[in-house]
Order: sequence, then structure tokens, then C-alpha cells
Amino acid sequence: MDDAGVDGVVATAQAAFDGIDILVNNAGGTKIEATHGWFETPQDEWTYSFRQNALPAVRLAHAFAPRMQDRGWGRMIQVSSRDAVSPYAEFGPHGAAKAALNNLTVSLSKALAGSGVTSNTVVPGLIWTPLAVPWFKELARQQGSEDPRIGEGYAIKHVLRQPVARVGRPEDVAAAVCFLASPLADYITGTTLRVDGGATPTI
Repeated sequence: MDDAGVDGVVATAQAAFDGIDILVNNAGGTKIEATHGWFETPQDEWTYSFRQNALPAVRLAHAFAPRMQDRGWGRMIQVSSRDAVSPYAEFGPHGAAKAALNNLTVSLSKALAGSGVTSNTVVPGLIWTPLAVPWFKELARQQGSEDPRIGEGYAIKHVLRQPVARVGRPEDVAAAVCFLASPLADYITGTTLRVDGGATPTI
């Protein structure tokens, strides 16, 4: 999202809501294929990934944080990725950009200190979305099945090795975002909340 896109978002939000108290930075994505190796990934893909995943959060924070500070309450929530804390060589640009988003969350929380505005990150693991289904189907075919749920089970046991015996759903991430956006999270800022079924091998 460029400056013009941010200006459009700000204008639309102002017209619709007369001010924003909660900002969820959920932009992102990558155009890297898993077949790319780290050294085979073109350098412009690194630029693209940071432009897609990290810079929109910076621009929107500049646009909305001052209004939240004036009101004395607000929430800045970034949606990151497991790639940020447990990266793969094949998706280097995406993981690095999401890691920058995690770092941004902490520095932003310090910049907002004492204002009543918090900054936190939600880190989803593998979530059942249209982007994940082809992978589940491929894993299922390798096991002699056409049922993507068979692929899901294989991914949980043999790829992710996660304690929770299912892949995440969008509502799992939404619940974490809603909690951080609520008054119940007044004492939480600068933190990273993993919503990954315990798949990330870190303390």
C-alpha cells in the first residue's frame, strides 16, 4: 500500500466512523513460490515483501496513532506470521518482513507509552484458508486420498508436529485479535501472541 492508498483508507475511515480507535494491520502476502531457494529468490522480491507486509503498518500507524493518542485510548494490532519466528529458507523475504513487523510492534509500543494506546502482534500458525487447501490436497494424494482432511492430519503429525491436533481456523486468529482489541487487554502491549497450536519451537 502506497501513500495514496493510505490516504484513501484514512479518508474512508474518517467519513464512516468519525475516527478510528482500533487498527488491525492485516495486509501482507508473498508471491514467492516454495520452489525458490534462498539464493535463487530475486532481490526485488525482498523489496516487494517489505513493501507488502511491513511498510503499510508504518504508514497506517503514522495516519491513525495521533488521533488515538488525542482520545487517550486505542489499539494497534499487527497480524504477523509463524515465518517471522520460525523461518523457512524458501520464504526468506516473507519471514524477514514479518519479523520486521514484530520488531515494529515493540518499538511502536514504546513510542505510544503513557498514551492509553497499545501495540501488539498476533502470530498465526498454519490456518485453513483457500491458500492452504492445495497443499493439504497434495499431502492427501501422497497418502492415496483425495480428502484434504487427510492432508491436514499428515501436516499436523509429520510436518508441523504440533500439540493441538488440528490446523487453525480464521476464527482462532479473530478471537486473539478481539481480545487484544478489548479493554481486557489494557495491561498488554509490545507483546507477540502466537496462535499456532503450539507448532512454533520456541520459548
